[in-house]
Amino acid sequence: MRIWDVNPKKLCNKHLVAEHGELHSLWSVIINNKKGFSRHPETTRWRGKLKALYERHEQLVKEVKRRGYNHSSPLNKKQASGKLKQDEFVNTKVEQRIILKHKDCDCPL
Repeated sequence: MRIWDVNPKKLCNKHLVAEHGELHSLWSVIINNKKGFSRHPETTRWRGKLKALYERHEQLVKEVKRRGYNHSSPLNKKQASGKLKQDEFVNTKVEQRIILKHKDCDCPL
């Protein structure tokens, strides 16, 4: 599970769509107190920051639509509580860009 901290425009289609799906999974784990992935570092860093996660979702949705994909899985904004800004990272933004550069994909970094 990974939620990137780079601009969605810098993600290839594969990573954009995958992150969107993983974000929904992460949202569900946190909102519904699910056990699966509850101790994952990505989950831990987003606890108490559902406003920030909601905003990340909206950024992804904007890019998904810009690329011509349909979007029909909105999040409930009323559940978006906590901090508006993500300030914890599993990998720094620089490290994330390096990770993406070394993947076999078309991310336009």
